Amino acid sequence: MDLDNLIDMANRIGEFFDSLPDQHEAADSIADHIRRFWEPRMRLAILNSLDDEDASAAMHPIVREALTDHRQDLTPASAAA
Repeated sequence: MDLDNLIDMANRIGEFFDSLPDQHEAADSIADHIRRFWEPRMRLAILNSLDDEDASAAMHPIVREALTDHRQDLTPASAAA
């Protein structure tokens, strides 16, 4: 799994939803999009990258916020067990 590509895709999603006037709604929408459209191993990889300082720094702040705030909801069931 190419982490740089995942971060790039998440940042593009973040740029789209960052235009919403309510930043909390934007973060929720980013997390919802990732939950609904990304397969579990993609979600797990991007969530694990939050613990990598360089990878996390490459994320737009709204994406990092969305992933951090919704980490539990985005974690695949198989990884949560």
